Order: sequence, then C-alpha cells, then structure tokens
Amino acid sequence: MWRDLERICFDLDLPFRQPDPFPQNSLLAARVALIGLSGSWGEEFCRGVFRAEFGEGRQIDDPTVIGDILSQLHIESAPVLEAARAETIKAALRAQTGEAKQLGIFGAPSFTTADGELFWGSDRLERAIAWAKNRR
Repeated sequence: MWRDLERICFDLDLPFRQPDPFPQNSLLAARVALIGLSGSWGEEFCRGVFRAEFGEGRQIDDPTVIGDILSQLHIESAPVLEAARAETIKAALRAQTGEAKQLGIFGAPSFTTADGELFWGSDRLERAIAWAKNRR
C-alpha cells in the first residue's frame, strides 16, 4: 500500500511521507471538516489535512496542527476548535458516520451513485462517473 501511494503521489507531483504513527486519530480533523463543509472552506481544509499527514508527516490529532491548517486558510482557529467540541457537531459526525456505514462505505475515497452502487478508491472515480451517467 505504501509503495502504491508513493507511485500515485509521484505521478500527481504530490509530496508523500509515510505518517508515523499510522493510523492517526482523525476525530478532531473530521469534526473541523464537518464545520468547514457547511461553509466555503471545507474542501480546502480537507486537502490541508491530507497534505499535513501524508505530505509533511504531521500529527493531525494535534490541535496545533489543525490550527495551523486553519490559519493557512485565513480562518481564526480558536472559535472553530471550540465549535468542534460542541455536542451538535459530535452528533452530526456520528450521524454521518452511521449513514456511511449503512451505505457500506469503508474507506476514502468512496463514491456512491444515485442508484446505490459503491465505488472505492481514487482509481475508480472515472468508473463511478461513467456508471452514474449511464445508469447501468
């Protein structure tokens, strides 16, 4: 898996560094992403988290690292980190996780088409789009 990720990143001209430790606790990052995805900065935040963990080898369970990513996006980190601790965000993430489990999503990235077909892995994106267009 690690060698495959190295090749993919090389082909895409992306930095890659195997995280240590792996896996890392991504709960804080997921909660912050959920907040950001309800706004305009969520997708860029998610890319920042992946870059921090897999490109720079940083610890994404560290609030300082998450704060740094937010700062790079010109987002004030303190209120966002506080909001990430709110019960409403915790409950929303649990609900989304439950829905993903119910849909059979078990990894990232996963794509589910409108008719319920599940495609897993970045190499399946084109196939998922083709399936969705043709509804086969």
